[in-house]
Amino acid sequence: MSPLPATLPATVASRLLRAADLPRRGASLRPGDRLPTGVAPFDALLGGGLPRGALVELSGRSGGRFALVLAALAAATSRGETAALLDLGDHLDPAAAEEAGCDLARLLWVRPRRFREALLAAETIAAAGFRLVVLDAGLALPSSRLRDAGPWLRLARAAAPRRVAFLLSTPVPLAGLAAEALVGVSARALFQTAGSARFLAGVAASLSLLKVRGGRPAEAPLLALSPLAAPLARHLLPALLPAAPHVPTPAHAPPSPRPP
Repeated sequence: MSPLPATLPATVASRLLRAADLPRRGASLRPGDRLPTGVAPFDALLGGGLPRGALVELSGRSGGRFALVLAALAAATSRGETAALLDLGDHLDPAAAEEAGCDLARLLWVRPRRFREALLAAETIAAAGFRLVVLDAGLALPSSRLRDAGPWLRLARAAAPRRVAFLLSTPVPLAGLAAEALVGVSARALFQTAGSARFLAGVAASLSLLKVRGGRPAEAPLLALSPLAAPLARHLLPALLPAAPHVPTPAHAPPSPRPP
């Protein structure tokens, strides 16, 4: 069977990279021990961003988790760092991610079918030199054998020597002692009224630092995740964006007379 690039148009094949090529395209490791996500309340809870060389767990059954995952991926890749997303929930829309600020040339997208596949892939990717590794479980729950600390401790150990920032997004807490910090997410719908109509304007997310090694629990200000604003930097605001003013459409003017 011929290689995939040989079967594609030249304009498409020229943009394809092997997974092994991505770490070499990343920027050199920057000074500091945090990788900011660009979401100020989230970064403030973590002391400036995701800690390099450690695992942070983002947990909650309601919406809002994947918006934070996407923000972290966009922040890392837009700065020239390489990132990998293990997308168990199959939530990523590449076009929307690019609009949100993700540099897709620096993002490895892996779509495992089961938790065990995701864990094996995460260990391999962490050892390959990626700066940010995200495992998003969607709404999936692992089997009871994967709910002990063993698999997550192995991931944390794989991330530590290479100073990889590891973000685990799950509906319920799983990592236990392996996590440097546990952030809880809860969300509720926000509605706006226009005349007699009522429509969904976004989601208000509450972030809580439930556990942090060497620190105390904390709460972040309410965060509004608006689907009506783009790029992603405008999605993540402390309040909903004001509605854009309505500009009436001008009436059609009569055609100007033709010159003689």
